[in-house]
Amino acid sequence: MYFNRLIDSYLDEWRSSAERKPLLLRGARQVGKSSAVKNLAQHFDNYVEINFEENPGLIELFEGDLNPQFLIQNLSVFLNQEIIPQKTLLFFDEIQACPRALASLRFFYEKMPELHLVAAGSLLEFALTELPTFGVGRIKSLFMYPFSFDEFLDALGEDKLAKAKNSANIDNPLQAAIHQKLNDFLKVYLLVGGMPEAVSAYTKNQSLLSAQQVLDDLIVSIKADFVKYKKRVPAARISEIFDSVISQSGGKFVYSKVGQNINHGQAKETLELLIEAGLVYPVTHTSANGIPLGAEINPKKRKMILYDTGIFQRILGLNISDFLFDTDTSLINKGAIAEQFWALEYLKNNSPFQTQNLYYWHRENPNANAELDYVIQKGSEILPIEVKSSGKGSMQSLRQFLTEKNTPFGYRFSLENYSEYQQIKSYPLYGVKAFLKE
Repeated sequence: MYFNRLIDSYLDEWRSSAERKPLLLRGARQVGKSSAVKNLAQHFDNYVEINFEENPGLIELFEGDLNPQFLIQNLSVFLNQEIIPQKTLLFFDEIQACPRALASLRFFYEKMPELHLVAAGSLLEFALTELPTFGVGRIKSLFMYPFSFDEFLDALGEDKLAKAKNSANIDNPLQAAIHQKLNDFLKVYLLVGGMPEAVSAYTKNQSLLSAQQVLDDLIVSIKADFVKYKKRVPAARISEIFDSVISQSGGKFVYSKVGQNINHGQAKETLELLIEAGLVYPVTHTSANGIPLGAEINPKKRKMILYDTGIFQRILGLNISDFLFDTDTSLINKGAIAEQFWALEYLKNNSPFQTQNLYYWHRENPNANAELDYVIQKGSEILPIEVKSSGKGSMQSLRQFLTEKNTPFGYRFSLENYSEYQQIKSYPLYGVKAFLKE
């Protein structure tokens, strides 16, 4: 069963566009790229899918002339399928296995723009870095992520609840009962995560056990893929860095904490591979004295966010019963899971046409140490963000930032409902999308 995804509207817009370019669908393995393309195929008379990992023999067809007319003719004969511009959706899946096919995309734009061509791949970023030239300006990229919280609610048939959530704001908070219902679903979502297979398993019978079993399989599959990342980097080292990202969550990533047998250079190279693969997102320190935020960063100070809370909590080993039923709301921030949720929702609800950089602010001072989980740029403004597991706390770091940077408002996200305290606007943790809309 296919569940609606945020990317669907962008894919349909691309399908109808008169200025269409070949489309590159980018994202980590098993986030639903192929399923989204197959759903798009319903709008076409013909659908032709080429998976270069499953059919390596097709790679030979791209070793010669990359003229689109020539390629289409040979592909049609080989597959015994018609490929007709305007009527056929042609899909190159796992395109990283055929770099020549990746290089051919630019020629389809130049010589056959009327053909609807989509390409995707799970380790695509590695292939792109190895291409001497890439079709800048001739290829359109869309970035895809695991299910967002809204997509999760929609998959559960809670579309009205999602609509109510997205219509609420500081001036129009939700009723207490609806707010609590959303927090209850949020806890489930943090455990299930957004990987399509895990979401599908949960929706069948509302069984967290079923979802957890799927997550276990996904973790095995993710680590099995490490051998494909780079021949000179051992899979065992990648796995060790991957686990270290989880164990160091919530704080600055320290290379020396990874292991005694891995030096700084090896750890850094391996971590960059995980970032390229879309499994890890860096959050970089910025002084936040002005825009753009990236102008005053310290690349040596970075926190790391795993790409899915379900996989994160499963490896971390959270106790599901305690997480769901204990009234101590600090459990929701075990391993900084609330902080990770905020960042992932921020990425998923931003434009899919480009990746978003994540920043945090930290002032090290023996007498006035302060740290903010995130700072973001919206227009010409810098917005400071603090994510809390509960509504308690003095928000001292947030107030220090407001004073030091002369910023009018700070934003806190927690399990509390919408409210406002002088310069602090308080949002529920599920209100990231509403915050971005405002």
